[in-house]
Amino acid sequence: MQPLLNGEIRSAFAMTEPAVASSDARNIETTISRDGGDYVINGRKWWISGAADPRCKILIVMGRTNPEAASHQQQSMILVPIDTPGVSVERSLPVFGWQDQHGHCEISFDNVRVPASNLLDEEGSGFAIAQARLGPGRIHHCMRAIGVAERALALMVDRVNKRIAFGKPLAEQGVVQQQVALSRNEIDQARLLCHKAAWTIDQHGNKAARNEVAMIKAVAPQMACNVIDRAIQVHGAAGVSDDTPLARLYGWHRAMRLFDGPDEVHMRSIARAELGREKGAFAAAVTG
Repeated sequence: MQPLLNGEIRSAFAMTEPAVASSDARNIETTISRDGGDYVINGRKWWISGAADPRCKILIVMGRTNPEAASHQQQSMILVPIDTPGVSVERSLPVFGWQDQHGHCEISFDNVRVPASNLLDEEGSGFAIAQARLGPGRIHHCMRAIGVAERALALMVDRVNKRIAFGKPLAEQGVVQQQVALSRNEIDQARLLCHKAAWTIDQHGNKAARNEVAMIKAVAPQMACNVIDRAIQVHGAAGVSDDTPLARLYGWHRAMRLFDGPDEVHMRSIARAELGREKGAFAAAVTG
């Protein structure tokens, strides 16, 4: 692990699977079976970000060690060197036709054998580890989405100040002014919600911030898509070409509404928390 800590190598997190709805981690089918002093791994993963990076040497693989345990205690995580026999990087998946950075790979595991000491924590702790990692990871995605939305708005403002249509700059068209104002409102609203989620993590920890993280993860990618879409619109044909970064940015942030939990999962969590709070408040009012 020391080379990883030193930044000399990189790791990739292998959780999502093509054959099941991985938004519910209890569906994961990859098996991690104990065999003497080793674990043997079988399964298929995809959208494994960074696995195509030549510096990626370690995969953190999530799979089932005990299918008979309680639903949140069946999964474990284990370290698998990427050059272990039986590990095959099948392909790098494009995002809306773009090959993003170092790729998002599909990887198969065919009787992959690693020492039992490679298990992270203990058997059955994989779900808890994933939840601890995903909260801060989600908020970092949202921070970047807000920055991208700012970039898209800056491109929009530059474009409308320079482009002439119907005898005057686009910036003097009332409908364009409304789109610019709406974009500023949405960006700053999302930024404040992101600040609240980050503050709650800092003050009270990941668990206490789970609702705020769910809210910003549902809000920020949609906001970024909205702002980028408006920027594309004022750029016309240039907006959907490679002459601007807008098409690529839109594709990535549309994908963000799926990875690290789709919008629907986060909205369900928010609704359940709100309904539970309202139910508790009603009961307290009645008994009080």
